[in-house]
Amino acid sequence: MAAAMGLPVRTYEHLEAGKGRISYHRLLLFAEATSSDAFAISAAVAMKDPQFAVRCADNKLAKIMMIAMSELNDELGPDIVYVESGLIIGAMTRISKELVERVRRRDTFAETWLEQGTARIHAVGRKPIPE
Repeated sequence: MAAAMGLPVRTYEHLEAGKGRISYHRLLLFAEATSSDAFAISAAVAMKDPQFAVRCADNKLAKIMMIAMSELNDELGPDIVYVESGLIIGAMTRISKELVERVRRRDTFAETWLEQGTARIHAVGRKPIPE
C-alpha cells in the first residue's frame, strides 16, 4: 500500500497506526490506491458511519455528487448564493426518494426474474413437482 501511495513504508505504517498526519492529498492517494471514493471516506467521518465509505467504493456516489456540485458552481458562479436552502432540501429529497425507489424496484425485478427463471429451467423436460 505504501508503494501504491508513493509513501515510505514507515510513513504509511504511522498513518495506519493512527499516528501520522492525514492530509487531503494522502486521502486522495489512498482512495486511488484502493479504488475507493475519497469523498465518501470524508463523508463517512462526518456521518460517523465508516460503512458509508465501503458501500460507495464501487459506485462512487459521493464523488459523483461532488462532480455535480462542481458543475453547479461552474454554471452559477457567484449566483450560487441565491439558491435557497428550501430548494436544495427539496431537490435532494426528491433525488434521494427516486434513488431509493429505483433501487427497490430493481431488487424486486431481479428477485422475480430469478424465481421465474429458476422455475423454468428446473421444469424443462419434467413434470412439475407437487408442493
